[in-house]
Amino acid sequence: MDTLIIGCGNLLRGDDGVGPLLIRRLWDLGLPPGVRVVDGGTAGMDVAFKMRGADRVILIDACQSGAKPGSLFQVPAEELVELPPLEGIHLHAFRWDHSLAFARWLLKDDYPRDITVYLIEAGQIEHGAPLSPAVAATMEQLAQRLIVEFAPMDRATPR
Repeated sequence: MDTLIIGCGNLLRGDDGVGPLLIRRLWDLGLPPGVRVVDGGTAGMDVAFKMRGADRVILIDACQSGAKPGSLFQVPAEELVELPPLEGIHLHAFRWDHSLAFARWLLKDDYPRDITVYLIEAGQIEHGAPLSPAVAATMEQLAQRLIVEFAPMDRATPR
């Protein structure tokens, strides 16, 4: 099974960069066979094109819901059915859900059937801010979890 992991966010804005930083961490850990990673950065429309042909997509981004920084949320698949309509989407406010809605419209039958979204609660998103310790810890836990989840049985122990 071909799995694509996409990390979205802005590296210049502290915790908002957790998606691309997680992608870099996965590279450091070593990708299991059949797993590809993409730094989606802030290019939401590009994310849609990267999804073509993937059996499974995992998207990681920061969020601000008011929860404790570093909290991890997994968006249930049934909620991904109710993506925002494409009308009125503004390119300067293109979020992960907009990327998925655009991909569903663009890819049609090539839209991946298995999509999981992980959101990590951001604490500090000011320009030039570092990744906060709470978000960094959650990022590391999620990276280890993904490596174990997709590793072949003989490689299931993280480094």
